[in-house]
Parts: sequence; structure tokens; C-alpha cells
Amino acid sequence: MSDTSPRWKRVCKTSKLKMNKVKGKAIGAKMVLVMRTEEGLFGSNALCRHMAWPMHWGGKIKDGCLRCPLHHTSYHPEDGSVNEWSPAHYFPAYGKLLGKLRKPTPLKTYDVREHEGYVEIDLNS
Repeated sequence: MSDTSPRWKRVCKTSKLKMNKVKGKAIGAKMVLVMRTEEGLFGSNALCRHMAWPMHWGGKIKDGCLRCPLHHTSYHPEDGSVNEWSPAHYFPAYGKLLGKLRKPTPLKTYDVREHEGYVEIDLNS
């Protein structure tokens, strides 16, 4: 497929996605997230699989993982796998209880690229 294929959707300008930061955007009916880490550029579903919190609202890259600000569930950016499920470090007993509401589930990930000054995501990947 050519480099100008419509499958690639713009998320943000490359200059706006700093190291260890995340940016979210609604593309059609999907809310997506792009992130830049020391290991590269990654894309995923923007909603935490624990309680569906939009992780671009305060989400962080911490120790190489994407961390949800709500209950601190964290994911490996490269494949969306769960690193920690609802640890709620501020009150661990609460985190354990909330963690039982849903089974640990990985994030859906997408291919991401930088092209002509923009970070783009392929929702068909």
C-alpha cells in the first residue's frame, strides 16, 4: 500500500508528542492514544481496560509503561499487555477490591508512524 494510503490517520503534530508523553484523539467512533517512550512510538486504544477511563486525561509513561491515572493500572506500550492491574498505590486494599471487578485485559494496539510532520495511526493494524 502506498505511503499516502487513507488507512493512516493523523493524531497530532510530531512536535507536540514529547518524550514519555501521551496524546489522545477521537477518530471516528474510536478514542486512540499515541505515546513516545525511550523504546519508540506506540499507539493503542485510549480507554483503560479496567474502568474505561480515558488515559490521555492524566495518563503517564512511568518506568516504560503507560499508567492510567485512575487506579494506576499499567500496560506495556509495545504490545498492550498488562504490567499491573489496579494496584491503586495510594490505598492498596481498595485497588485489590477494584481489580476484581474485571479480569486483567490487554489494550488493543495499533501501528504508528511519523509522516510529513505528523504522528499517524493505522486503525486497521
